[in-house]
Amino acid sequence: MADKITFGKHRYDKMIYRRCGRSGLQLPAISLGLWHNFGGVDDFQTAKKIIFKAFDLGITHFDLANNYGPPPGSAEINFGKILSKELKSYRDELIISTKAGYFMWDGPYGEWGSKKYLVASLEQSLKRMKLDYVDIFYHHRPDPQTPLEETMGTLDLIVRQGKALYVGISNYDAEKTREAYSVLKNLGTTLLIHQPKYNMLNRWVELDLLSTLWDLGVGCISFSPLAQGILTDRYFNGIPKDSRAAKKHGFLKKEEVTDKLVSMVKELAKIAERRGQTVSQLALAWNLRYKVMTSVLIGASSVKQLVENVGTLNNLELDENELEQINNVLKG
Repeated sequence: MADKITFGKHRYDKMIYRRCGRSGLQLPAISLGLWHNFGGVDDFQTAKKIIFKAFDLGITHFDLANNYGPPPGSAEINFGKILSKELKSYRDELIISTKAGYFMWDGPYGEWGSKKYLVASLEQSLKRMKLDYVDIFYHHRPDPQTPLEETMGTLDLIVRQGKALYVGISNYDAEKTREAYSVLKNLGTTLLIHQPKYNMLNRWVELDLLSTLWDLGVGCISFSPLAQGILTDRYFNGIPKDSRAAKKHGFLKKEEVTDKLVSMVKELAKIAERRGQTVSQLALAWNLRYKVMTSVLIGASSVKQLVENVGTLNNLELDENELEQINNVLKG
């Protein structure tokens, strides 16, 4: 018998929802990514509390990938346990996404963008999450060897099979995005969304990707908007033992948290304070300033951290003077 979980009746009232490109789908301005803190090495009860609180705050979108963990696949397994029990009756209120593209199993069919890999990977993901379909299925990274027609043709096939309602791409540059969009359009499937890495310290999408997405009517959802925690006050007094940089299995290394970066973030924190925000809230508001930016994907290691980040929505407006101040700090 599944536990009975009660969520607030007004959970959708304060969340901001943005239309994804020119589609009929709306996503919360802040979505929850399960890249870190939800795997087999993490505390399951904490993960559950974060997911419950996120939904109670109006976050309807939960983003995963086949390799999220560690170990790979374990984030989907954990999410599947929660979904099949406490959240089962809320399935139609949720947008669940997963991806395939990075290494998952040995041999020539365990990564990249072949039809063999993508179909097999999604089948595995659906089993791990105990789902009949996902709402969004992404190709996680471009494959330089597999013809784009094969990769996009597989995304089209998956939609036609009913195993994903929408499809997206991640980590594609502007040129490849246009090509992918065109191939899918000719097949009769719309490219819904692009998921690039974007934050104050990594602004590559501003060159031509964001304008390309706007022109095509494709939504955008950025990952690592807080640069894996660097754009917070987490490292103002050294590297905490429970921080992402301190974890052996994390992607953020201690040597990446330089004194120069920390000093820069402290300057950003002064701008945030004048706005009545934390530096992480400022970084998220800055990320959401573009109309094409449908949502930002945040991670969370605690309910407190989640609530703070969602609080960003209380003050999203950035004037020209503030943007200039931010740019001056980022120039170093």
